[in-house]
Amino acid sequence: MNMRMGPIVKGSLTYIPGLKDVLLKKDTGGTNSARYCYDVWLKHLTMLRANGMESIPHTLAELGPGDSIGIGLAAMLSGVDTYYALDVKKYSNVDFNIRIFNELVVLFRERAARPTKGWPDYDQYLDKNLFPSHILTDDLLNTTLSGERVSRIRNAIMKPEPSNEGITIRYIAPWSDEGVIARETVNVIVSHSVLEHVVDLAGTYHALYSWLTPGGVMSNQIDLSAHGLSKKWNGFRAYPEWMWKLLVGKRPFLINRQPYSAHVNLMEENGFRIICNLKHYRREGGVRRSQLSSRWKDISDDDLTISGTFIQARK
Repeated sequence: MNMRMGPIVKGSLTYIPGLKDVLLKKDTGGTNSARYCYDVWLKHLTMLRANGMESIPHTLAELGPGDSIGIGLAAMLSGVDTYYALDVKKYSNVDFNIRIFNELVVLFRERAARPTKGWPDYDQYLDKNLFPSHILTDDLLNTTLSGERVSRIRNAIMKPEPSNEGITIRYIAPWSDEGVIARETVNVIVSHSVLEHVVDLAGTYHALYSWLTPGGVMSNQIDLSAHGLSKKWNGFRAYPEWMWKLLVGKRPFLINRQPYSAHVNLMEENGFRIICNLKHYRREGGVRRSQLSSRWKDISDDDLTISGTFIQARK
């Protein structure tokens, strides 16, 4: 049996007035840990350099920072001066972000090894201590971790706008249209396990393209699994549409169920040129083609078996 009753019951209960906010109140996970934020940033930074980025970007935007803006703060400790954090709602707060920031400063000053091997494996680009010292050189970190700069970033966390002596943090939540950031002002955009949750995927890719400067790059890791909503990793593709609607309930977002090809097609339709395209296949433990619901019965073999992708694309 592929079905998990828990998510279906929870989704159904969100239709009951007064229960939705109680049932859906939880952490987003991941960025509540400084080590996780450090790990994610080192991965995206290292892979960006491996695929042609020559220097630390001046301006970075992150889609879906979650419980903290720690990934963006890690980027600022690497040399980014302007950081935009865009989310569907405000999850983090100043005190928590300060705590994450203080822990990140220690990790960078120690040149700590990347915390987990994970996927994709990028250890081949790291030094013997599993740190990207070819990017984050001692000379660079002596500047980005100076007491003066660390203080300016900390001040910007506490007072996010306007610019704080050349350091700018803008936390935009919720964001609903691409006008929240001026066109062609962002050098790099990062998202990590976020785009699989986006409701308006087409509009979002259009916005990402709009924000990037000519030649700017986006770096996305996308989890295409069921996120525990079925017993099998891709089991949600066996659910009939009426059951899926019941499972989603009144949640503002869950997972959009869009397969690998949908992301690639939207990138290309918006003018992106893909420069890194890594696919994680899971050919065992999933639903078989004969078990697919009518909506997904014509899905390609790739879309049926790709459980995740790491894609970088240039404007």
